[in-house]
Amino acid sequence: MSWKNTPARYGHLSIALHWLMLLLFIGVYACIELKGNFPKGSEPRELLKQWHFMLGLSIFALVWLRLAARLMAPTPAIVPPLPRWQARVANLMHLALYGLMIGAPLAGWMILSAADKPIPFYGLQLPALIAPDQQLAGQIKEAHELFGQFGYLLIGGHALAALVHHYLQRDNTLTRMLPTRRSH
Repeated sequence: MSWKNTPARYGHLSIALHWLMLLLFIGVYACIELKGNFPKGSEPRELLKQWHFMLGLSIFALVWLRLAARLMAPTPAIVPPLPRWQARVANLMHLALYGLMIGAPLAGWMILSAADKPIPFYGLQLPALIAPDQQLAGQIKEAHELFGQFGYLLIGGHALAALVHHYLQRDNTLTRMLPTRRSH
């Protein structure tokens, strides 16, 4: 299989990025959910917050590579073709997922910037995007949390749709994104 998409299948790059993004999302959500188990200011809580930031920013960095890969090669056809309304819903779902992968990390970066806190990224400190403003930080945090809640629905809906297509509609929606096994 090629690194690039073909008319029939996603390429290695798209498949690897898709599943890597899922793992990053699991990490982002696990960190933010688990941090509540520790007292404010404790080392484990601060470490989970730092990992939440870094994994979120990893999603932000990789989404651009993912978008470039999507623009450089065709999206493999779904066989049999979807009804027009399902294709529209799928396009809206993908647009919303890309919005989540860009918007939520960007909002997180802006929260840290407005709160005048360091922006950690694997040993680097990223620059602030906006000037310190505690009130604005609180407002952006509310939006960021809404992105996060909406993300649960989007990711869950995306996974459910893939399973419905595979098991009920019996099309190739899911199999186009699964890694292939090497034959011996």
